[in-house]
Amino acid sequence: MLFNSLEFLIFFPVVTVAYFLLPYRYRTVLLLLASCFFYAAFVPAYLLILLFLISVDFWAGGALERAEGKRRFQILLASVLANASMLIFFKYFNFLNDNLNILARFLDLHLTIPHLDILLPVGLSFHVFQSVSYTIEVYRKRAPAEKSFLTFALYVMFYPQLVAGPIERPQRLLPQLHKNYDFDYARVTSGVQLMAWGIFKKVVIADQLGLVVDSVYADPAHAPGTALVLATVFFAYQLYCDFSGYTDIARGAARVMGIELMRNFNFPYNATTVTEFWRRWHISLSSWIRDYIFMPVTVALRRRGALGIVGGFLVAFFFVGLWHGASWMFVVFGLLHGVLLSLEYLTAGGRRRIVVHVPAWVATCCGRIYVFLAWSLSLIFFRSGSFSDALVFFRHLFSAKTVADCTIFFAHIFNRSYQEIYLPRGGHRKEYLIIMIGLALLLVVEGLSRKWPLRERFNNLPAPMRFVGYSLCCWSIAAGGIFIHRQFIYFTF
Repeated sequence: MLFNSLEFLIFFPVVTVAYFLLPYRYRTVLLLLASCFFYAAFVPAYLLILLFLISVDFWAGGALERAEGKRRFQILLASVLANASMLIFFKYFNFLNDNLNILARFLDLHLTIPHLDILLPVGLSFHVFQSVSYTIEVYRKRAPAEKSFLTFALYVMFYPQLVAGPIERPQRLLPQLHKNYDFDYARVTSGVQLMAWGIFKKVVIADQLGLVVDSVYADPAHAPGTALVLATVFFAYQLYCDFSGYTDIARGAARVMGIELMRNFNFPYNATTVTEFWRRWHISLSSWIRDYIFMPVTVALRRRGALGIVGGFLVAFFFVGLWHGASWMFVVFGLLHGVLLSLEYLTAGGRRRIVVHVPAWVATCCGRIYVFLAWSLSLIFFRSGSFSDALVFFRHLFSAKTVADCTIFFAHIFNRSYQEIYLPRGGHRKEYLIIMIGLALLLVVEGLSRKWPLRERFNNLPAPMRFVGYSLCCWSIAAGGIFIHRQFIYFTF
């Protein structure tokens, strides 16, 4: 079930009303059944995978709390292997098989492992990582083992964040699932407002951008240079609005019921270094990778000094890339960022000595441009279907023809005939107008939100003004949104 669907528009209020009408003791069962229904709307049979992982990790948590010595590590290993096996089988089996076949042909060996026609369960990487974090935190004695199987099942399956996060830690989410929440008008209003902003970012900005981006990536070799430039910038904003929009809807839906999910994005395009960017982008994943992969690797390599840190970055971002998908394209995407973080770490001292001689606003502007360019260009590997497609895109993007096309376009920017020639084919004048207004509104709202409590100020306005604001929001979503069930990008991860 998609957040941007008619089904969810019915599902959410029905579940929420029932949640507040039921006695406290029945609410966990309600949310668990609702989460099962929500996930079954994709592929019902894959509920069995979740049940298996939930059962294994619930047992592991209790066993870890009772065990001593080496037995504790053996239990943790069993839990991690059970989760990893599901992830490897459904997500990486064919990828590993294809690469083994290539290696076998290179070595002139005969390898006949059949290719399996299996469908990746929606959001498998997210709930596997959340479930693994539970057993690791219990093993490290940072969180107690959950005593209620139903509550633990809800921790893994809580429907707002089941499919695409944020990836919650047990010590943050489980205590909230044990509390009782009454209806609170201010909290419910805040949650619905956050959901509306997330829906606006998804259907009005991300999906409109997606039409343009899809048309360019479908045939980059014959696209005008201006189209390649716009697609590169547009995909960076499409990905951000699509994923942060999902997170806003998830956080808003949970907040309505009294549960606060972690903030997954913190104005990432305001970062001035790639290191800072990854502290602001997909925070739940980057912090998971930092705590469970980067830190253990750097501790193991601590005698290597700076090389140990570099090794930690490369290993961590190899897994960041692989987490996104079973493709070498994602691995290259991840390793590019591992290299950039390594370079920033190694040159930190020299950069500090240079920055002190530059006005602060100049350093900030240059840093933000550098980060956005590095991110946008790396996303060409993320978005392209193959290395050959990515190389074609890069070759045409950095060609003399692209420079000429951009020069001609901006010289005749208000000429409709030139717009039809040099703009991507996937959009029309109306779509571009919606995109420009949507992006401008995004930048204004996020810029103001960094300095002022924008939502609180809106809520303090007189009722007629708030009504006008709500009406404009609903009208803009209805008039500018795309409602053709475009899936959230991160659902495939």
